[in-house]
Amino acid sequence: MMHPQYRSDLLRMADTFKVLGDPNRLHILSLISHQELCVCEITSILNISQSNASQHLARLRSVDLVKERRNAQWIYYSLNQEAFPLITEILDSLPDVSGELKKIEDLPNHPKCKI
Repeated sequence: MMHPQYRSDLLRMADTFKVLGDPNRLHILSLISHQELCVCEITSILNISQSNASQHLARLRSVDLVKERRNAQWIYYSLNQEAFPLITEILDSLPDVSGELKKIEDLPNHPKCKI
C-alpha cells in the first residue's frame, strides 16, 4: 500500500508534467523566466487572445509554477522556480526567447501596462 503523502506528491508531480505538455505554456514559462510580464505583453508575443493567455496562466498558477504581483489594475507574472526546481533545467533546454522579449519594447503602441 502506497503512503498517502507519497501518492499525493506523485499526483502533484504528474499534474505539473501535464501542464508542461502544452507548447504555449512552455513558451510563457520561458518568457517569464527572463522577465516579469503582464498578460498584454504575453498576448503580443504569442499572438493569442487575452482569454487564451489568461487560461494558460491560470493553469500554470494551479501547479504553482507562476507568481503574480498586482500593481493597480495590472497583474505581472514571473516564474516560481521554488515550486518545481527541475523547471530551470527544462527551460534551459528550450529555444532562446530574448529576441521575442525585445520585440515588445519595439512595438509602436506598446501596451500601457508598464509602470
